[in-house]
Amino acid sequence: MSGSLPFYQKHHRHYDRQYRNKEVESALSQYRQTSSYAARSSSSSSSKGIRAAVFSGIEETDLSPIFKTFKPTYLALDKENQIIGYVVPIFRGSQEFASGLSDTEEARLKESAGYLARRNLFSSELKQERIQQTSRKVAMRESAERITLNKKIHDNAEFHKRMNEDNLLHAPEFVIKPRSHTVWEKQSVRLHCTVTGWPDPRVVWYKNNVSIDPLAHPGKYKIESSYSVHSLEVNRCDFDDTAQYHVSAMNTKGELSAYASIVVKRFKGEYEESLPTPRQHGPLEYGITFKTHFVDKFSVSFGREGETLSLGCTVIISPTLHRFQPEVQWYRDDVLLQPSKWAHMHWSGERATLTLPHLNKEDEGLYTLRVTTKSGYETYSAYVFVRDAEAEMEGAPAAPLDVACQDASKDYVIVTWKQPAVDGGSSILGYFVDRCEVGTTHWSQCNDTPIKFARFPVTGLVEGRSYVYRVRAVNKSGMSRPSRISEPVAAMDPADRARMKGHPSAPWTGQIIVTEEEPAEGVVPGKPCDLAIAEATKNYVVLSWKPPGQRGHEGIMYYVEKCVSGTDSWQRVNTEIPVKSPRFALFDLAEGKSYSFRVRCCNSAGVGEPSDPTEATTVGDKLDIPSAPGRVVPTRNTDTSVVVSWEASRDAKELVGYYIESSLVGSKVWEPCNNKPVKTTRFVCHGLNTGDSYVFRVRALNAAGLSECSQESEAIEVKAAIASPAPPYDITVLESVRDAMVLGWKQPTFLGGADITGYFVDYREVRGGVTGQWHEANIKAVSERAYRVEDLKENMEYQFQVRAANMAGVGIPSTPSDTFKCEEWTIAVPGPPHDLLVSEVRKDSLVLLWKPPVYQGRDPVNGFYLDIKEAEAPEEAWRGVNEKATDKTYMKLTDLKEGVTYVFRVRAKNKAGVGKASQATEPILAETRPGTHEIILDVNDDGVISMAFECSEMTAESQFVWSKNYEEIEDSSRLTMETKAGK
Repeated sequence: MSGSLPFYQKHHRHYDRQYRNKEVESALSQYRQTSSYAARSSSSSSSKGIRAAVFSGIEETDLSPIFKTFKPTYLALDKENQIIGYVVPIFRGSQEFASGLSDTEEARLKESAGYLARRNLFSSELKQERIQQTSRKVAMRESAERITLNKKIHDNAEFHKRMNEDNLLHAPEFVIKPRSHTVWEKQSVRLHCTVTGWPDPRVVWYKNNVSIDPLAHPGKYKIESSYSVHSLEVNRCDFDDTAQYHVSAMNTKGELSAYASIVVKRFKGEYEESLPTPRQHGPLEYGITFKTHFVDKFSVSFGREGETLSLGCTVIISPTLHRFQPEVQWYRDDVLLQPSKWAHMHWSGERATLTLPHLNKEDEGLYTLRVTTKSGYETYSAYVFVRDAEAEMEGAPAAPLDVACQDASKDYVIVTWKQPAVDGGSSILGYFVDRCEVGTTHWSQCNDTPIKFARFPVTGLVEGRSYVYRVRAVNKSGMSRPSRISEPVAAMDPADRARMKGHPSAPWTGQIIVTEEEPAEGVVPGKPCDLAIAEATKNYVVLSWKPPGQRGHEGIMYYVEKCVSGTDSWQRVNTEIPVKSPRFALFDLAEGKSYSFRVRCCNSAGVGEPSDPTEATTVGDKLDIPSAPGRVVPTRNTDTSVVVSWEASRDAKELVGYYIESSLVGSKVWEPCNNKPVKTTRFVCHGLNTGDSYVFRVRALNAAGLSECSQESEAIEVKAAIASPAPPYDITVLESVRDAMVLGWKQPTFLGGADITGYFVDYREVRGGVTGQWHEANIKAVSERAYRVEDLKENMEYQFQVRAANMAGVGIPSTPSDTFKCEEWTIAVPGPPHDLLVSEVRKDSLVLLWKPPVYQGRDPVNGFYLDIKEAEAPEEAWRGVNEKATDKTYMKLTDLKEGVTYVFRVRAKNKAGVGKASQATEPILAETRPGTHEIILDVNDDGVISMAFECSEMTAESQFVWSKNYEEIEDSSRLTMETKAGK
């Protein structure tokens, strides 16, 4: 507070009149005036009269000597020297001041009146001072509180300033964290989060602590970032996507992570969720890593309609555990196959088999075998082609395919199909649709005249009954075979069908819930919205719409109305029973006329307002035949296949797919490459003849029909394309010294269509589990599958990788090898043999070749032992082939079991003993491959060795005989080469 203290707050024990300030003097002046006025106006009683008489004779000036005779007044103080009042001496007048009056009652009354007046005056002053003091205390308290608050704010700001020197930078913080999701298989899920921080944090998504790379899994993951909102989308979830995901945000100030889980569930109809899966039980708790190998794989297959086709593959899982069974699944065009009358699956524990008992063109496609273990899954795929069966009438078209039912209602269903690739030599005139009630064998034709549009509404169904359908194509030569029948479809309202297919209600728990809510009054529903024409042909029009927002608590139904363009007359289509689902087909429309449509909602409360009408629509086929595809480009693939790519049809509506045709150059005869349309613009045409030249063309397909053919491609000779080879594998150490190591590896499984020209080896150091940079071990390619890496450090650990090269280039490197220590080998026995090769495989024999070990041991190698076991047998099942060591580096094995898969290994020996076994060969199936020609050797008594083998073609230049006299023989089908023994 500012200003000096008032006089009564100063610590003066006494003061006289000269200490008074102006405020006190003013108060005394007012007191005198009020006292004089009160004395002059008092006359109502005797006491008042006395007071009036006493004070009326005394002038204002007469009071001055009285006050002058007063002793100084005193302030009343408490123990803490705080003012609590005033002490005023009692005035008692004497005769000299009373103007001759005696000490009577009037005098006493006069003294009392003066005392009361003075006391009232000082009480009023005291009250005012107390009020002022209280207001000052409140003001001082408020001011002190403001000062304290400002100080706290300042101190807090200073504290944060000291904690964060640069207040523009702060660590990442999750405003919204991603939340966990549980989804059904094949659904997509998206994780969201909002991150703040400066500088802008770098956000990385992880799955089970492994960073997610969308480029490594095209189409699987989609990562988006917009301002501070980040998202991860997982498409077509499967069981492998069940994992813990976390997002990490990092900038210069720190790193922060948030976690969420995705659980993928499978429908109970596909697999029983209550059954334990290999992912949850068995030996998984021991942390075993499984390796899956596919042996005796099924290749590209060709079949014909009506035949039976089996696809099989031997699956080797190591290590072998009897309690563990992998999950084996079959897919066609990425769609999971379920056991049915059209597909039979079998898993024997070592071989997976898929049998298609009655082939149809719907069975054509890319088949994938997927084997899932705890360590992940492996897949193998091959294409299956299904050719048309022989037509019952020569020149008749092939059967349609993919017959399906859409918009099934209580009295109609719309049947759709796909046109065949083969028209029999003349254009298809149309199609006939047949139906058959489930439980009967009687087929009835639904249309009297052929229809060219691949959709047809079948009416006149009996509500509640189920039907199946089939389609036949017709041209001028006759009728095709019928297509595969459709799935059964019941004639009922879609809303009732959806209710029946829904999940069953939960079992009753015995709890009755009573509410006090009154039943709601009926509400007339509002107008339907988004009314549109979903399909329009000359035979029918399909309308679709969305329910209104205002519908009440009860269900609603719909009335459909139509109006001929140019009139205002609306006619109700479904006059008897309103429909329950927001989709309806109209059939009784005149082709060429223009109509508008609208829909009303109704319930027990009444019929609502109509929706907005549709645009005027002329009845007719609205779908046009697609335009011809663009430029067709063939490229080489293998000795029997060509990759064909093309430009998509422009402005193609409701495109179904493409058919590809091939023709030998000069023949002008076109053969279909696929009998089921493909939606991509790239296709591998198999079954071509090696060395022949072909041209290709493509046609597009939709419900309206087939497009014109594209332009013919350039001619291409069927020949294997040359590509860089696959990486080598199974890198091992064949010898180790103080500063060098000899490595060995296996040849790539895919050579790229050309011979391997060499290999390149890289190495890197490993220190305490931390790997260094890769270094080239050889600049010039090595032709052998063994190489000595020199200039290494003794007792240092290393990893290696190998790349193969051919005339097309250098392939990708192999996976890094195990960690090997560079140290001197001092063992006495030899190292492992290497470079095992299997040749001349027959149903009961084969020839195995190998190379001796690089490390000889203390003494030279003097023999080899060969071991054999069945591929699926455990490690302890190895058995020796030869009891006595052989000094050869090859051996012919006989007495094999036809159809059994074997693996082999070789061990070397010296005087010190038998050394470490080589790596096992790849699994080899004992069978004689088709087209194998045997070579017959014979030695006669004269020592002449004859070698005879079959030849498919002989030229004049190759018809010779190598004998003592070099005589020529005429037989062009067999060639005999004779030579003198030892010559």
